[in-house]
Amino acid sequence: MDCPVDSGVLSETSGEEDFEIVPLDVILTDIAANKLREIFNTEPGDVVLTLAVHRGGCSGYLYDMQIGDKPEQIGHQFEDVGGIPIAISDFDSSLLAGIVIDFQDSLMGGGFKIENPNASKACSCGSSFS
Repeated sequence: MDCPVDSGVLSETSGEEDFEIVPLDVILTDIAANKLREIFNTEPGDVVLTLAVHRGGCSGYLYDMQIGDKPEQIGHQFEDVGGIPIAISDFDSSLLAGIVIDFQDSLMGGGFKIENPNASKACSCGSSFS
């Protein structure tokens, strides 16, 4: 069963909701850091790994990982984790605090995997959480 459609970046769809800003705390496994370094080496310019949360998915929220231009300083937190520059929106920080990003290379479902201590449940596809 596929997850429902993505409804957009949480910080852009939430209007004036109150939110708690939590300090950036991301852990990269050695395998994930190495894979990200490989990817960063092919990207031109000053890029960062931006982590975000979208509304949608089977469980309510979807993860979004993108490598691209550095977002605006205001409203974001930045950190270098194992040589990987990471940005997270202040709005998403409480949902992403303490996540562990791993990389699994397999024929069935390989890629980046996120373990989130803030998630009360996750869907079977591993793409969404609540």
